Amino acid sequence: MRKPVVVLVGRPNVGKSTLFNRLVGERLAITDEIPGTTRDRLISEADWAGHDFFIVDTGGLDPTAQRNQEPLSIGSAEFMADIRAQTELAMQEADVILFLVDAQQGVTEADRELAQLLRRRQIVKDGKPFPPVILAANKADSATARMNALDFYSLGLGEPFPISAIHGTGTGDLLDAVVENFP
Repeated sequence: MRKPVVVLVGRPNVGKSTLFNRLVGERLAITDEIPGTTRDRLISEADWAGHDFFIVDTGGLDPTAQRNQEPLSIGSAEFMADIRAQTELAMQEADVILFLVDAQQGVTEADRELAQLLRRRQIVKDGKPFPPVILAANKADSATARMNALDFYSLGLGEPFPISAIHGTGTGDLLDAVVENFP
């Protein structure tokens, strides 16, 4: 039987690579405060509660890249197109998508656009949207940030899970939701 594939998706610098490292239990992905550090997909095995799965780290999706707006990450339009293509490939293989947002920054226009993109990509399978999108509000290290996580309900993707990828807070509840959504 094929192992489920979980793909991390979000805008630049929301903590996808940090969460990837947390879930695989070692530092495989490069992390940096400079947005746009991750450019290629990175795949590793992970497990939770007896469930083995593949986890895929992706570069940050920047919905502003095709418009005349300040880009969210460093790099040329060519890099942004490559990152988007790599992320699209990963999402095609996804059994579950983990959509990461930044609880400290709150809901941004880029988050809204990415949520809309993720909803449009879903198909109905067995009466439910597929692949399921689970919303993780990262950087919820303070009471204020955890309260901000509730604002992400407005994205229409269900319950936001407040987590701290750096400290591991909330990742158990998040992973419980992930494995509940495995095919």
